[in-house]
Amino acid sequence: MTAAADRPLVAVRPDGPVRVVTIDHPPVNVLARPVLDALLDALETIDADPAARVVVLTSAAEKAFAAGANIREMATMTPEEARRHGARGQEVTRRLERLPLPVIAAVHGVCLGGGCEVALACDFVFASADATFGQPEINLGVTPGWGGSQRLPRRIGAARARRWIYTGRAVSAEEARADGWVDRVVPRAELLPAAIAFARELSEKPALALAAAKYEILRAVDRSIDDDLAYELDLWARLFGTPDQREGMRAFLERRPLAPRDRSDWPETARGFPWANEARADSDAGSIGKRKRE
Repeated sequence: MTAAADRPLVAVRPDGPVRVVTIDHPPVNVLARPVLDALLDALETIDADPAARVVVLTSAAEKAFAAGANIREMATMTPEEARRHGARGQEVTRRLERLPLPVIAAVHGVCLGGGCEVALACDFVFASADATFGQPEINLGVTPGWGGSQRLPRRIGAARARRWIYTGRAVSAEEARADGWVDRVVPRAELLPAAIAFARELSEKPALALAAAKYEILRAVDRSIDDDLAYELDLWARLFGTPDQREGMRAFLERRPLAPRDRSDWPETARGFPWANEARADSDAGSIGKRKRE
């Protein structure tokens, strides 16, 4: 599938030892399933290319790096359908993270939701001054499901990550840099040249040592990442079909504010979530203790 009759959804352009990977799904690079598939194919091609040394991931869309997943596609998903879709998104971010080459995200415009999670999986993030970041999933009645709830705290700390994820608000490039999310902010016209220049600098380092360093650092900060991603995916998929998810995505598609809801239906809708299980365990433990005292 192509963005236009003569353009692929994801293009790979060699620039000496650098491979420039460009997402091209106008108008805002919504990360629908075909785009995820094309990105995975591109990464596999680069991994098999012995001349490739560093990757720069960028966008052909004027307004966005990537505006996230396709909400219309997800709005009516069942938990099992959501689990499969989330697993594909996690496969892309994990592939970026485990590619034995440095990956630099060159981000301009909107970088939200799944787009933010894709950038988070890269080794470095360069941003134009007009870039906007965010994890707005909470406003849709769900949470980040492609690794954002796990990688964001690792990158910027739990306190800042809570602010990003609980509020779902947009964050400027400068604020993201101050939080430690973005490595460098440059004018829009300088973004891709700056990323490629840094990529060329890295390409002069020994490739095997770079790969070893990447995996060593991943192990240092992400020793339990596979289990943690599975936990994220489980909770994310469980949210599909809940009143919060249905209302959140309908409100987004209908371009209206969320209707406020209380927790009166939690005995039913929260069943199976960890806090419900913990409350039940506490209740059962209390009952056992009471019987023993009697």
